[in-house]
Amino acid sequence: MIDFRSDTVTKPTPGMLAFMQAAPVGDDVFGEDPSINSLENITAAMFGMEAGLFCPSGTMTNQIAIKTHTQAGDEVICDELSHIYQYEGGGIAFNAGCSVKLLQGDRGRLSPELIFAGINADDVHKPPTSLVSLENTVNRGGGSCYDFSSFEAIKKITDQHKLALHLDGARIFNAIVHKGEAPHNYGRVFDSISICLSKGLGAPVGSVLVGSKDFIKKARRWRKVFGGGMRQAGFIAAAGIYALDHHIERLSIDHTNAILLKDALINKEFVKEVLEVETNIVIAILQGKYNPTSLVSKLAESGILAYAMSPTQIRFVLHLDITEAQLGKTIETINKL
Repeated sequence: MIDFRSDTVTKPTPGMLAFMQAAPVGDDVFGEDPSINSLENITAAMFGMEAGLFCPSGTMTNQIAIKTHTQAGDEVICDELSHIYQYEGGGIAFNAGCSVKLLQGDRGRLSPELIFAGINADDVHKPPTSLVSLENTVNRGGGSCYDFSSFEAIKKITDQHKLALHLDGARIFNAIVHKGEAPHNYGRVFDSISICLSKGLGAPVGSVLVGSKDFIKKARRWRKVFGGGMRQAGFIAAAGIYALDHHIERLSIDHTNAILLKDALINKEFVKEVLEVETNIVIAILQGKYNPTSLVSKLAESGILAYAMSPTQIRFVLHLDITEAQLGKTIETINKL
């Protein structure tokens, strides 16, 4: 099967598997797993932060960050397309006891003006705004990326209002490669960053939350409360180290392939629009002959898997397991529809 459903479907490469098998391990709850300690230090340093915390998933790193930054009864500002709102099971309310101020940005990207207008006044009738959460790239925005200058402008607002600023960086390396950014600059803007290793980088499991030493000390306690304390997990942490060393620069291949796929889709009568493609996600809005469910079924007949994202949108995600031949077959199949 040619699987475009997500970049989470990738399998470890032979080199990654060999590196995992050779990893030194220990008990991470005791702080004694050398591979996990190394991954946390490498990732924190890469992003200009003091410390890191390895967790099983990006949902957990996001939820721990929200819990650490807030008090029950606070409010979190985010875009209506945000993963923390759309795909984390109501965790903001359940785990942190916070409400959400949903804003409508540009394909999931919030402007400084929108955020400023969304901050609650000091009013007993309203929850205190305490956290702004951004996403880069934005999944439901078709892999859209922020300009770094927007982060800097937003940071000025959050500093003025004494708000924490968190980044859901599930696909942050796609944004970094696309924009030609330096990762360490993120550390001077954000108070915390969730960095996923199991999407575009191809690791089988895991995300790292980075921030200050004090923040990560508190976050580590919440990881334990959430059931995220792991033991000899250095084998999977090693996959993350390997991915950081070998799989970042190649993301540009996925971005190029995404544009080729977009070019095939946009020529079809049943495609009304394809969201602007910046990175590795292609979202097509359908009309007429196919809806997302029927098109997913039709493609599956040819061994091609895609994802019906909404009643009108179908999503394709490019990743390191999609070969040139597989992309060619997919484009040929779409051309014949």
